[in-house]
Amino acid sequence: MESTEIRALTVLPARREDIELHTADGLTLVGELAVPLDRPPAATLVTLHPLPTHGGFMDSHVLRKAAWRLPALADLAVLRFNTRGTSSPRGRSEGTFDGGDAERFDVHAAIEYAEFADLPRRWLVGWSFGTELALMHGADPSVEGAILLSPPLHRATDEHLAAWDAFGRPLVVLVPELDDYLRPDEARRRFAAVRQAEVIGVEGAKHLWVGEASVRRVLDEIVAHVLPGHPGLPTVWSGDAAPDALDDVPEDDEQDHTGGARPGARTEG
Repeated sequence: MESTEIRALTVLPARREDIELHTADGLTLVGELAVPLDRPPAATLVTLHPLPTHGGFMDSHVLRKAAWRLPALADLAVLRFNTRGTSSPRGRSEGTFDGGDAERFDVHAAIEYAEFADLPRRWLVGWSFGTELALMHGADPSVEGAILLSPPLHRATDEHLAAWDAFGRPLVVLVPELDDYLRPDEARRRFAAVRQAEVIGVEGAKHLWVGEASVRRVLDEIVAHVLPGHPGLPTVWSGDAAPDALDDVPEDDEQDHTGGARPGARTEG
């Protein structure tokens, strides 16, 4: 069986289905669930996307690549969805953006969906604005922990950090060396309030996790923390694979976190 390199736009086999989440305040949110093709998932990632008013959505590239790769490479289920008022090719979630406040209903709806679908060992994975949602609203007893990518700590306060400290569940914080909003030394100072937090500075990385090397580092760290002892993610695939998605799009167009902005566009967290 021929081996092929896993490239930025490679889509590996999985069972993927469109889903809907229903919030306690009466909204329907659109999303997708990707699970391993022929076996139960070992754990579940409930993903929270970057700021929708600056282009973030469920297809923001790190989250999309997690859904394209991790069911096949690590037996993980990956749940992605658009928060209220957010649009993507999957569709538009009802409601309007509320700056992270009413989005608490969205976070709870996603966690409840994963719980009622019997998806095992649920972890939150938030990116930028999504880290704020995880810190502010994600301390749910059915969640095993959270992984934060490029946390800006704009909306999450010391009170939220104290609540996560009391919650006691693992908090893994990946901070790009060249982040626009919060860099590793300051992140270590701020997250010292959460005794179980592990802050990992990523050399050479930027807020948008530009390039395949940065994406692989993120996915490697996610798998290493969610599945301790996992041998690590391969860079080649032996077996059937879907054709590369968006084959007419250059790979370096994947460098933004929106999935749609021009390469190199700067977006707020």
